[in-house]
Amino acid sequence: MMTDRPVALVTGASSGIGKETALALVAAGFNVVGTSRDTSRVTPLDGVTFLGLDVTVDASAAAAVQEVSERFGRIDVLVNNAGVGTMGAAEETSVEQARSLFDTNVFGVMRMVNEVLPHMRAQRRGRIINISSVLGFLPQPYMAAYAASKHAIEGYTESLDHEVRDHGVRALIIEPAYTRTGFEANSAKPVTALHAYAQQRQIVDRVMAEAVRNGDAPGIVAQAIVAAATDPKPKPRYTAGPLAGRARILRRLAPAAVFDKRIRKMNQLAG
Repeated sequence: MMTDRPVALVTGASSGIGKETALALVAAGFNVVGTSRDTSRVTPLDGVTFLGLDVTVDASAAAAVQEVSERFGRIDVLVNNAGVGTMGAAEETSVEQARSLFDTNVFGVMRMVNEVLPHMRAQRRGRIINISSVLGFLPQPYMAAYAASKHAIEGYTESLDHEVRDHGVRALIIEPAYTRTGFEANSAKPVTALHAYAQQRQIVDRVMAEAVRNGDAPGIVAQAIVAAATDPKPKPRYTAGPLAGRARILRRLAPAAVFDKRIRKMNQLAG
């Protein structure tokens, strides 16, 4: 089925930010393909075609992109939204747990990018939109592995953008703050919980849970993604919502000692 309408592929579109993004792109005039690891559990969304996809598997990424290309004849936007979280002190996080997280949050993005780029280069157009986080430029105690994965996405996307611009393609970053999704509740817990960190970990867990409850609606992030997909002259990065914007300004302008003190106060850390 060839189409004159732009086509967007959104990973992790069954809930949360991905679901709202898929619906917002439909409203913006896109043919939208959403993905989920288990399509049998997906609630149908008006205007969204769902495909099964596991971004940690090379063959699955290749098959999904090929199916979209064959079905629609084009891929204009890739939104790399699929991701996982982890909570706990860095010392409590096993290397295997961190490797699994990176396989989704970082290498999953790379797999999808490598599959869509040949199509986008052939078209001489395309937008790759990678979902980072304010933790792509801020530290977060007791979420070190997750923050590291988002820092990696920031460096990867900025570097990629310089490589692909000559081919009519842009790679862009979305930086949400705390968002009202199931992220915190669904994040992996420490493999080996250590008594030395137990009290402070519980405090930070409560701080994070409250921040998520009071966070932005997923639709705010979706609006930023639609802007990145449609702006005639896109910005390299989009902070999603006022909290993310304030966090970016704090990181850029605050003296190091003030910034350090603020992070510790936010997380109720001593000293």
